[in-house]
Amino acid sequence: MIEVAPKQNIISLWFFWYFYEMSGRLIKIWKNFLLFNLEYFSIPALLKTLFSPWRRYIWMYPRGFDVWGYLETSLSNLISRFLGALCRICLIITGIIFEAFVFVLGLIILITWLIWPVLLLMGLLTGFNVL
Repeated sequence: MIEVAPKQNIISLWFFWYFYEMSGRLIKIWKNFLLFNLEYFSIPALLKTLFSPWRRYIWMYPRGFDVWGYLETSLSNLISRFLGALCRICLIITGIIFEAFVFVLGLIILITWLIWPVLLLMGLLTGFNVL
């Protein structure tokens, strides 16, 4: 059986749909894109493991008393951590740039969606030389 909606003006229903329901959906979609971008670039995980060795490359310290071996291993592990931090910082910066791009693009789309009826009405009125 088909439900009968309470009788309302079709114009008021359209305004409710356009400015409330669809604007809310657009905001939800925008939020999902922002959250996806954070997960795609793994920004929280990269920040947690910023100074971890690159690709878990760790050199083991030699057995016994070998000063040069300890220095060489310490330097190699330090370089591995430096490379890991450098690569992670580059990925974090790239992710933040994309996040800003998605934010600005979503804002432009939302504002365009909200002012589109006004622009359409103004275009129709100026096309008919009413203004």
